[in-house]
Parts: sequence; structure tokens; C-alpha cells
Amino acid sequence: MIKKRWISLLVENEIGVLSRISGLFSGKSYNLNSLTVGTTEDTTISRMTISLTSDDQTFEQIKKQLNRSVEVIKVIDFTDTAIHMKELMFVRVNNCSNEDMATLTYMRDVFSAKMIDYDTTAVLFECVQTEDRNNDFIRLMQSTFPNRIEIVRGGSVAIEAISISNR
Repeated sequence: MIKKRWISLLVENEIGVLSRISGLFSGKSYNLNSLTVGTTEDTTISRMTISLTSDDQTFEQIKKQLNRSVEVIKVIDFTDTAIHMKELMFVRVNNCSNEDMATLTYMRDVFSAKMIDYDTTAVLFECVQTEDRNNDFIRLMQSTFPNRIEIVRGGSVAIEAISISNR
């Protein structure tokens, strides 16, 4: 069954590790939806959060290949696990009128976005939401302000949930 999958990797924080891990995916023609990397509480270790779409067999193959990689310390499959996940996204709306500004203020409130920069004709939002919620925000922006938006997405980060109620 093809579905969206999430993997968290703990890897050695060394030069070239990101390139080798992403190369593993491209070498096998696996497509990544997103990949984010950052150092952990231990500066010698980085955490990668990877999103991809695949079937069960391919996904098992990917996890085995990652586990065989020398730089990979741990592979965590988040696919069927309760997690907290957020994606950073910036959305700029250009050529705004005064009426547009009022609409944008309302949209900001509904989507819990932050208006981080603006002038008389443009607004820049910062959105830290789930990927699905950010997708909803984009769809609304595109339908309300066609051909006037710019989007920058940073990919998602995730961590296992603590509370049993999130499972």
C-alpha cells in the first residue's frame, strides 16, 4: 500500500553525511517529500526527519539500507506512531490593497500565522503548523490572491508524543 511515511534518523554530525544519506535515496530512485536536519542536544549527533511516499516493501528496503549506513546511529519509523510534527513556512502576498490587508488579518487569525513583516503593498507570514494545516493555508491564499503569493517551506520536524492520549 502506497502511503506517506516518516523516518527520524540519528546520524553522526560530520561533513558529507547529509549528502551520503540523500544520495542513498536518489541512487535508488526513491523520492523524498521533505528532509530536515539539525543538531541535537549532543553536538556530535544530528537528527534528520525524512518524509517520503512509498509502498510497504520499498519502505522496508529503505530502512534496511539506512540501518546499514555507517553514519546512521538509529532509524526511527514514525509512520504509525503518535508524534508532534511541525513545518516552518513563509508566505508573502504581494500587490495588496487596503481591503486585502483586512482579509489577510482575518486569515492570519484563523490559521494562527504570524505577520512578521509588511509594508503598504506586501505582507510576509510565518506559519509553524502541521504540513496539512500549511497546505490548507496555501490553498486559501492561492484562491484568494492568485498569482500574488510566494511560498518557502522548510520541511517538517517531528518527535514522539509523550502522552498516551496522543496515541
